[in-house]
Amino acid sequence: MLIGNAVIGQSGGPTAAINATLSGVVLGCKEIGVKTIYGACNGIEGLLEERMCDLGALLKDEKQHRILEQTPAAALGSCRKKMPTPDKDPDTYSRLLEIFKKYDIRYFFYIGGNDSMDTVYKLSSYMNGAGYEMRVMGVPKTIDCDLAETDHTPGYGSAAKYIATTMQEILRDTAVYTVKAVTIVEIMGRDAGWLTAAASLPSLYSDVTPDLVYLPEVYFNYDKFYEDLAKAFEKHPNVVVAVSEGIRTEDGRYVGEGTQSGVADVFGHKYLSGTGKTLELAVKEKFGCKVRSIELNLPQRCAGHLQSKTDIDESVEIGKAAAIHAASGETGKMACFVRESTNPYKCVIKTEDISKIANEVRSVPRNFINERGNNVTKECLEYIAPLIQGENLNIYENGLPKHFVIER
Repeated sequence: MLIGNAVIGQSGGPTAAINATLSGVVLGCKEIGVKTIYGACNGIEGLLEERMCDLGALLKDEKQHRILEQTPAAALGSCRKKMPTPDKDPDTYSRLLEIFKKYDIRYFFYIGGNDSMDTVYKLSSYMNGAGYEMRVMGVPKTIDCDLAETDHTPGYGSAAKYIATTMQEILRDTAVYTVKAVTIVEIMGRDAGWLTAAASLPSLYSDVTPDLVYLPEVYFNYDKFYEDLAKAFEKHPNVVVAVSEGIRTEDGRYVGEGTQSGVADVFGHKYLSGTGKTLELAVKEKFGCKVRSIELNLPQRCAGHLQSKTDIDESVEIGKAAAIHAASGETGKMACFVRESTNPYKCVIKTEDISKIANEVRSVPRNFINERGNNVTKECLEYIAPLIQGENLNIYENGLPKHFVIER
């Protein structure tokens, strides 16, 4: 292994498990004998400004690690900085190399999703020819579960647990009335429908399930949607629909585009919202019945009170594994889950070249979606189910879950 220090950053959208992964990387770095473990405040942006903290000193004991692991959002702060290629902006990379040398940083860990893995890919490619020996590792994070080369991602299990729980509660609530009504629940998911698929999980264990579920992997058709609603009304008066925010019609337009600002982030992703509201207005005009739309929004990714124990345990382990693999000489890789069995559930951790992961999207397989395209299959639900198992026993203070706060 290389003798020197490490720096860890968090990037992209927060989750209920990203801090558990941070805890795991710190534990792994301690295990391999890293001298000082820095945390980059606000990801690569903060690192470029030398805004760092000493994570090894902050996380002094097991209790501190436990509190960090139960804390949602990104304790180090996050960013959405699109890194240029080294040839277009050599000064940015020269600045990073200067910082690495100044602080004797030999290990760089970046916890994030698709766009963060693009940063890992560019930085690792640059460092390979920089004449400074260093290990650059990606550590997965995203509630969207859309990273390539990994069975699933840390953060997804807890988000899926929240969605399934909330859907079960919404289904109970709406079923008490006899008035004809439609409830549309909008769930995060731009290009992949993994989160929305979790809305059907209650059907595995209870007598309630959403009537219709629409994912971005299948083009949305209004006429078919109206037909689906009409058939659902034949069964009961209260119809519940789950939709991904990123569903699109065959011409490629987002369903909610008319209610959106059109503003895009630095990666070119349009800010999505309003899909549920668009469908609410369409259903009201077509059927004239009572309609409501519910946007689950941020609680999907920050519901730390409803973490999946499986998710948190795995998040810690994949963080530790990334550090151990880096110490063994690996660089330009991402730690990945490989499922060996679903029943009983068993996953192992391997690494894969970051070039196979950056800028790729892992979609829900077509065989996980029914032929009509308006719900998911039992096979899909049985795949998701192990990831939501177990309840994380949080430490409480004054009646509220205690959170780990890093001043930055």
